[in-house]
Amino acid sequence: MSTATNLIRRTERLIDRAAAASYAPYQTAVLRIGLAGVWLFYLLRHWPDRLEMTGPDASWSWAMAQWWGSPDAFDALLWWPGRAYYEFFYLLAVAAAAAVLLGWRTRTASVVMVLGILSFQHRNEFLTNAGDRLLHILALYLVFTRCAQVWSLDARRARRDAEGGAPRRDRTGIVLWALSGAAIVFLGATGRLIVPWIVTLGVLWLAQAAWWTVNASAAGVWRSVCDRIAHLVHNGALVVIAFQVCIVYACAGWYKIPGSSWKDGTAVHYALNQEFLTSWPMLSEALTSSSVLVLAMTYGTVIVQVAFPFALLRRKAKNVLLVLLIGEHIGIGVLMGLPYFSLVMVAADSVFAPTVFLVWLGRTAGRFGRRLVDGPADDDEQKAGTVVPEQAPSPEAATVPAPASARSGG
Repeated sequence: MSTATNLIRRTERLIDRAAAASYAPYQTAVLRIGLAGVWLFYLLRHWPDRLEMTGPDASWSWAMAQWWGSPDAFDALLWWPGRAYYEFFYLLAVAAAAAVLLGWRTRTASVVMVLGILSFQHRNEFLTNAGDRLLHILALYLVFTRCAQVWSLDARRARRDAEGGAPRRDRTGIVLWALSGAAIVFLGATGRLIVPWIVTLGVLWLAQAAWWTVNASAAGVWRSVCDRIAHLVHNGALVVIAFQVCIVYACAGWYKIPGSSWKDGTAVHYALNQEFLTSWPMLSEALTSSSVLVLAMTYGTVIVQVAFPFALLRRKAKNVLLVLLIGEHIGIGVLMGLPYFSLVMVAADSVFAPTVFLVWLGRTAGRFGRRLVDGPADDDEQKAGTVVPEQAPSPEAATVPAPASARSGG
């Protein structure tokens, strides 16, 4: 058998495997919750001073942003001036972030959330940093994943439809789809959307219509075809997300190596004692008072960041470095006052978290939530070891095998 034939067969097997199921459902669910939670927290945190940051009272005024802004960038805040429209769009961004966080109408809500992130970042780019850039990149990739297979209201609705034997009429979905289409047509006709954005949003809108039509009909063949396409798109986006995270760590680690302060092991000392970044001066001073500890943290940061992409080849090594990286980002968020950047990185790191750990975490959170709502279990039940039954996974998630480390599950 020729080498070309072997290559073709291997490619076919790889495509069949990628189209068989949407892998890493728990990892993408944590990524969805993390990104939407960070964005929602950002919007609510800056609600009191929103008008001075990106609103009508901002120093970087609406006219200046419209004059100096990129004509190809999506910025819905520049469509109309005035406070009324700004408040409407701000509330829409909050609602979209909350919907993605809960996993309600995730396909539509995730697109609206991305458009909100782009609009607020382009409205005043002087307020953004690397964490904001990574947020909008990962949120864009999230649109193409099936991130609501578990731990979402969409999964619960799909489970109820499966138990009922047939899907119910989705009036809410039809209304959202109609409103989205009307908005695209209106914005395109009035010149507020350029052609590339009209095509992009139009394709997503038509894909949603096709998906709803296939689900509403009894065409098993077309449903199977759409499922395989959705699996391919999901898994492709998952690979891109993992690659993006690896690029972030590889660039961060390798760019540190030529720095003189990283070579002599003092970089962490200077980073933790920056006056405008230090949130807890006493704690930072205590950590940097030991030269040995500073040296270990400086060299350890470089080693962990450079080694992480290579550690993905070994599950145990990846899990160890993942814990160290999450601890590093928590330290950055607490000590250097960069909570949004740290939370985005922790959410991105969750793509590589072990599935077993995430399932245990979900069960623990579910038990804790039921105890808060229903109260503690009776003594007799506790003695008997009675366990509250867990929610059954969604029909889509039930077909997903436990991903190996190469599938970002670990």
